[in-house]
Amino acid sequence: MHHCRKSKNGMLMGCDHSSLVIDQLCDEAVEEDAAVACFYFDFAARHEQSPANMLGSLLRQLVTGLEGIPEAVARGFRNQKKVIGGRGLQVSAILEMFQAIPTTKRTFICVDALDECAPKHRMVILESLGQIVQGSRNIRIFVTGRSHIRSEVERKLDGEAAFILVEPTEDGIISYLREKLRDDTTPEVMNSTLEANIMESIPAISSETYVRTGARVELRKDISG
Repeated sequence: MHHCRKSKNGMLMGCDHSSLVIDQLCDEAVEEDAAVACFYFDFAARHEQSPANMLGSLLRQLVTGLEGIPEAVARGFRNQKKVIGGRGLQVSAILEMFQAIPTTKRTFICVDALDECAPKHRMVILESLGQIVQGSRNIRIFVTGRSHIRSEVERKLDGEAAFILVEPTEDGIISYLREKLRDDTTPEVMNSTLEANIMESIPAISSETYVRTGARVELRKDISG
């Protein structure tokens, strides 16, 4: 089953590294009959992307790949419609539905750019993800985000999280810019002078966000020496 798809409130997108990991998971899901559900946080939509919104999106993706909808899930949605005004599902009800989903297959839940989520929502989301993982030994969580949320993840997913630091390099930034310039839809407005200015100015502005290639080489020398 391949459950990677775009949803209205959770677009599957993000930085190159996380997208590569998600693409790899999706490819393996097709080959190994596994399940992958994804959600992308966007700062511009942070107030609309509530815990219930995010968890509901993941739940719908996983249920879509099942041969039949579990009765507990169907009943939960039916009960929701009975409420005046059609109140949305609450987090507790969604978590109960997750427990009703068969988890005999390997399942990956990918949450991209968690740092873009509103702080007041992150704690609830991390606690919910922890409950989902504890409820099934076949579910794995893949979360990406900037380093400042690491302490929150450690507190809420204690014993369930492993961390990998991914740092862009100066060469990587330049390669990315060259690729985008090649794909420019208005190449007629580009000249060699403008291109040179772009290749010089943007890496300079972004110098605090990447590791210089030379610095990495010197660091490796220090370690090996």
